[in-house]
Amino acid sequence: MQIDLQGRTALVTGSTQGIGAAIATGLARSGARVAVNGRSTGRVRKSAAAIGREVPGADLVPVAADVTTEAGAEQVAEALGRVDILVNNLGVFGAADPMEITDDEWRRYFEVNVLAAVRLTRLFLPGMTGRGWGRVQYIASDSAIVTPAEMIHYGMSKTALLAVSRGFAKQAAGTGGTVNSVIAGPTHTGGVEDFVYELVDRGLPWEEAQRAFMREHRPQSLLQRLIEPGEIANMVVYLASDQASATTGGALRVDGGYVDSILP
Repeated sequence: MQIDLQGRTALVTGSTQGIGAAIATGLARSGARVAVNGRSTGRVRKSAAAIGREVPGADLVPVAADVTTEAGAEQVAEALGRVDILVNNLGVFGAADPMEITDDEWRRYFEVNVLAAVRLTRLFLPGMTGRGWGRVQYIASDSAIVTPAEMIHYGMSKTALLAVSRGFAKQAAGTGGTVNSVIAGPTHTGGVEDFVYELVDRGLPWEEAQRAFMREHRPQSLLQRLIEPGEIANMVVYLASDQASATTGGALRVDGGYVDSILP
């Protein structure tokens, strides 16, 4: 399948590392003009340079801004103008005793993982529907459906994204704009390596630690390994394409069979 995104501008929030960087790379490889976003100017430029080396000739726009704030979101909108593909990837996660999660931490997870995505959708979806073409995506998680006991606050935020996605898909009904969420399973990123070592012996080599984590904490995975970020990006790039024009209001799983259900 040939996916051609030339002439489209994409914004990928939190795209300086991990899944976000892989998504930005995949979109750039398919010809999109891609805004690389993060809070730190240095990290944004470094990520854009890395993507440029991997995709020679890529049209990249480094945009350093904190999209968890109204001012930061407006800054991005002013820098880019038109956005055709919005990928709400930014998120925080971590393990915590559920009885010790403070009110402030609950609010932080909601504001970063949910409200920032809602704010950007409000900014960019009207332009997409007005032009008759657009793609909004939310990077959710298997934790939206199978809430881990040690990550209730994170699971809550990702479950909320499924509702947000379905609701905005209804708002965009019949316009040529589509809205979907991607349910990512346990994925191999630097942040996840830190998380794995919070739950298994830090003295184990990474490959052994990964296997122990999947065996002890994610035993229902059919893939029986962590997913690579590029595998998540493949789904996102497809959903951003013309070929995915009939897919909207969905929650599409790239979870390695982790969720034990034939439905999301």
